[in-house]
Amino acid sequence: MVSNPLPALARRIAQKRWVMRTAPIVLWLERFVRWVSRGRHGVLDLAGLPSIEITVAGRKTGIPRTTSLLYVPRGNDFLLVGSNWGSPKHPMWSANLRAASTATARLKGEAFEVSVTEVTGVDRKRAWDLAVEFWPGYEMEYELSGSRTFRIFELRRS
Repeated sequence: MVSNPLPALARRIAQKRWVMRTAPIVLWLERFVRWVSRGRHGVLDLAGLPSIEITVAGRKTGIPRTTSLLYVPRGNDFLLVGSNWGSPKHPMWSANLRAASTATARLKGEAFEVSVTEVTGVDRKRAWDLAVEFWPGYEMEYELSGSRTFRIFELRRS
């Protein structure tokens, strides 16, 4: 059986600084692919990478907000890293997750509830090391962000 070469290629390309400038295109493509597939797939899925769609109430408005993200598998749990494409600002979704204890996740068309925990302290270092091993581009994004400490969240099926 031939393995999919796209994940390895994506990991190599994601370590190039110029890729961060493609964010608007990738985000548009993500929304389009999600729409066409009725939420079952995203751009990352097509590239053979793990993608999860998260819906969480806005911390100020309470209005549900949905975003698609790369996740780092950790056993049966999901790690999310708030890299925001190397921006000096935290992503909006991370502020909403920080204020929430639960969210709805959608993975390959299946929706389920998750508990949300921000990973801190010694556990954060372990989670960061795992995330960088899984997605080496996070180190470059960290440098581009001005060394902003990325928020890391663990999602666990409820």
